[in-house]
Amino acid sequence: MKLAFVFPGQGSQAVGMGSELFQRSDAARAAFEIVDDACGEAISKLCFEGPEAILRETKNTQPCLFATSVAVLAACREAGLVPSVVAGHSVGEYAALVAAEAFDVATGAKLVQQRALAMAEAARLHPGSMAAVLGLDARVVKEICDSLNSVGHVVVPANDNCPGQVVISGEAMSIAAAAIVLKERGAKRILPLEVSGAFHSPLMEFAATVLRPVIANFPIADPKLLVVANVTADYETTAEEVKANLGAQVAGPVRWTETIQRLWGDGYTHFVECGNGKVLAGLIKRIAPEAVVFSVGDPTSLAVVSEGLRQ
Repeated sequence: MKLAFVFPGQGSQAVGMGSELFQRSDAARAAFEIVDDACGEAISKLCFEGPEAILRETKNTQPCLFATSVAVLAACREAGLVPSVVAGHSVGEYAALVAAEAFDVATGAKLVQQRALAMAEAARLHPGSMAAVLGLDARVVKEICDSLNSVGHVVVPANDNCPGQVVISGEAMSIAAAAIVLKERGAKRILPLEVSGAFHSPLMEFAATVLRPVIANFPIADPKLLVVANVTADYETTAEEVKANLGAQVAGPVRWTETIQRLWGDGYTHFVECGNGKVLAGLIKRIAPEAVVFSVGDPTSLAVVSEGLRQ
């Protein structure tokens, strides 16, 4: 059995996430406490108690998701679960890099905090939106976006989540223009997303510019596990690759379909989603229907996974 750990991104958050693991796992509790100390604020309390409106703010969502994912990772390690490869969706990539020991939890927390603040400021300076395109091939979505960009629009495929689900990102007027053409070309639905900015688009280049020198100044090592990067959908094995890919990630695409196809093609048959919710588990089953997928976010699901992987 070849085991992969994957870590979710924005949209997976919910008030209460991680609270049961905090109470019942010493390793998870220690991870939350490290994030709180590194960020200089009670990230764990916001995870556990909300309120939801505050948790949804980008500057808070990202550190909270990171804290929950690394706490789940710690609990999995405590239970003896060890992956051979890791990947994360958007901000989840930072938790994946903790799993690969490219940096420690405290460093990851500080990086995510800076990422969240930079992206929130980019969204304020360059407002935009995102929408999920359902029922259309990713190549068609890209073709339409490219055509619109050639006449002055700003809209790109931001997240290739799974076959038939691509998220586009850009200026609000460009999203609206794209929606018309996408429907004409056969999209079943266009769903506006409740996000505060045009993430993973050129409108995030301000955040990328801010983050690159920040990332360069933090201690990052060669990963000890294989990591598939969002922007390349390929393995990164050196600290230099990690830094370059993280610097490009906020304004670049999340190539999730290709990531899972690569892992499945390389023989990784079992996946554990470490963090809140089951978003990635659903996507993985649509990309690789025969994959064995678990989601871990609390002690009960951890026990199920531990038993399932030992059978």
